[in-house]
Amino acid sequence: MVDIYFDDVIKVEQLDPDGKKFDKVSRIEARSEEFGVDMQLDVNTEIYPIRVGEKFRMALAPTLSLDGSAVTNFNSKGAAKSLADKFEYVMHGLLYKMSEDESGPNIKVIIYMSFGGLQLMLKGDPLHMGKFKLDQKLFLLMRKM
Repeated sequence: MVDIYFDDVIKVEQLDPDGKKFDKVSRIEARSEEFGVDMQLDVNTEIYPIRVGEKFRMALAPTLSLDGSAVTNFNSKGAAKSLADKFEYVMHGLLYKMSEDESGPNIKVIIYMSFGGLQLMLKGDPLHMGKFKLDQKLFLLMRKM
């Protein structure tokens, strides 16, 4: 069985809060409904358009194999069923930085990932961020609700 590190419904609160930087990419600011995790994510909006107020399910997992085994390659033609079949937008990336934010009343863990230049930042309670480790390779999976 797949060990999913993060799985929640995300609501888009802002689109390109610092202005549009690239033609085909937008940075979304969002918040997860169940865990209260804040997020910034760069999305290729040419192939996966997103609007403010939309909700989507987002998951982070170390593999796409339903049995939890490592994925060495991915071929969509004739491939066995995978976690990707349940989602519309999939990226593979590296967790390159972790830090703590002690500025508020509660400590928050911040993780940073890069998906070939597209960035993800998650900021949340350490209880929900415990499976993440530096230099992990993870799949980000998204599906609109």
